[in-house]
Amino acid sequence: MPVLTRLIPSPVVVDISAGALDDLAGLLADQRISASGKLAIAISGGSGARLRERLSPALPGAEWYEVGGGTLDEAIKLADAMKKGHYDAVVGLGGGKIIDCAKFAAARIGLPLVAVATNLSHDGLCSPVATLDNDAGRGSYGVPNPIAVVIDLDIIREAPVRFVRSGIGDAISNISAVADWELSHRETGEAIDGLAAAMARQAGEAVLRHPGGVGEDSFLQVLAEGLVLTGISMSVAGDSRPASGACHEINHALDILYPKRAASHGEQCGLAAAFATHLRGDKETRDLMVEVLRRHGLPVTPGEIGFTDEEFVAAVEYAPKTRPGRYTILEHLDLSTDQIRDAYADYAQAIGS
Repeated sequence: MPVLTRLIPSPVVVDISAGALDDLAGLLADQRISASGKLAIAISGGSGARLRERLSPALPGAEWYEVGGGTLDEAIKLADAMKKGHYDAVVGLGGGKIIDCAKFAAARIGLPLVAVATNLSHDGLCSPVATLDNDAGRGSYGVPNPIAVVIDLDIIREAPVRFVRSGIGDAISNISAVADWELSHRETGEAIDGLAAAMARQAGEAVLRHPGGVGEDSFLQVLAEGLVLTGISMSVAGDSRPASGACHEINHALDILYPKRAASHGEQCGLAAAFATHLRGDKETRDLMVEVLRRHGLPVTPGEIGFTDEEFVAAVEYAPKTRPGRYTILEHLDLSTDQIRDAYADYAQAIGS
């Protein structure tokens, strides 16, 4: 009887703790990621520059590269600049845009990436995807998983609280995304990866059901772990399916239709997940999502992030166009404009808005 297993692409190191950055050089050397200390470190001009002052004495063999923004052009420019060096690894030190640029650049020049997150705004810090702005809007590019993930909770607490709130919304949206995946499995026969679904759902449930708040280390630990697990779940599945359903379709629609007014990724995904859960008729989960989103200061209605009800209805109608071929509750119900309007009115009444 053969024993069958599979290899899961995942980081060699995941360090989520207070003070994790204090021994970054030692961690990389101990894990043989960079015993020589020859690193290419991508940073932003803001928090990254401040961290450079703190970290550079312990990383004398590193070269530092300032990244202007999260665009494809910036990522290509970064990769071209890094080609000149002989590095062991690339380190992305910053928020989502910096890490995504570093992911793409590292993949382009064939080096492993170390993701050092300075905020918890979304689940991309450990995912096999780099999301970058391009001339056509925004694109997702397949890249290898980071070889190491370092999250210093002391640094996370210093970041604006809106970044933590965004991560909460993105994590909770996993629950809706997995429900959509299961719906597609039942209705269309789409294959579902049970391990990837379990990882993504449990990451979302852990955040949803944690009693703590955004200023508590115990909660930040669970949120950080949840975002890392979500990224790994996408690697297991081979695409974003475990963490992207109707919630992300609506989010993308808001970005496309109202690009200058879009709220944070996690704010939009959390709201959209609550509405999608309402559409599926899961009142208990909808009510818990709304309660938790409100407790953490996240929006549960479009008006709370500057959109009218009609604009939200238009985004829900447009949403399926953002992910052709993906089957969610939106494709399943195939609602008309008037039906979406009525469904949102029912949602708003149900949540007491």
